[in-house]
Amino acid sequence: MYQEAEVATEKYNGAKEKSTKTRGRLDTLQDEAARRTERLNSERDALGSLAAAQYRDGGVDPALGLMLSSDPDQYLDGAAFAERAGSRQASNVSRVRRQLREIEQLRGAAHVELTSLKERQAELKRHKTTVTGKLGEARDLLSRLSDADRARIGADDADTARASRSAAGPRDLGGGGTGASTTAPNSRAATAISYAYGKLGSPYVWGATGPDAFDCSGLMQAAYRAAGIELPRTTYAQINAGQRVSRSELRPGDLVFFYSGISHVGLYVGNGQMVHAPNPSAPVRVAPIDEMPFAGATRVA
Repeated sequence: MYQEAEVATEKYNGAKEKSTKTRGRLDTLQDEAARRTERLNSERDALGSLAAAQYRDGGVDPALGLMLSSDPDQYLDGAAFAERAGSRQASNVSRVRRQLREIEQLRGAAHVELTSLKERQAELKRHKTTVTGKLGEARDLLSRLSDADRARIGADDADTARASRSAAGPRDLGGGGTGASTTAPNSRAATAISYAYGKLGSPYVWGATGPDAFDCSGLMQAAYRAAGIELPRTTYAQINAGQRVSRSELRPGDLVFFYSGISHVGLYVGNGQMVHAPNPSAPVRVAPIDEMPFAGATRVA
């Protein structure tokens, strides 16, 4: 159930990332439309002053009357009004007409982004429902275990915690070394590993990217952000964020991925071990990479 929830979590993370980017594009388009509308209003005010002067001199030019209409479509479709205006008026009218078209294009693009945003938000809601449902089922299963089974699971978790504390002991994170070594090959990998070790014991919270709680891909993103490398948000994007390496080529700092759907990730630290955020039943810890079906690895530093 936890593994199924994590699949949905990564889909949620991906939808949330896309939603955030879409919201940013929408805000940019709306801001630009507002700026251009403000400039348009200034231009129309100038044309209004010109029209007033013409009125005082005996009438309003047909081009200006059309341009100052409350319905922009009327003068956008107007025929040959610029030719009936003087050269200065024609220039002003042409500029306003161009600005109106640009604003309409911006508004059209904003409408597309708004539609996309609504779709992303609906997708987020669906994935959130799946995640919370799977986690609820897992909690229900745990609550129905016998005391003996819960005691056994607790003993297993205690053994893992002791192993994590032992693995988090003295570490050589300096340069040099590959393969089974626990030595980081460069300063960026060393920084990422140091960050991950510093988060041992932090709770798993789906959708979290730190600094006090993480899901699996959120921990990787935070660890490498500390090293100055920006990773994508999801496991299935992170696996393509660097150079793919085989299991036999693993070195500390590599990202290791699990399950056929690439739904889990950990940070390899050498000697067949990784630091990862397992699931809501266990905090960030050190674990063997053999505890889950290995799917691939990527080197980003």
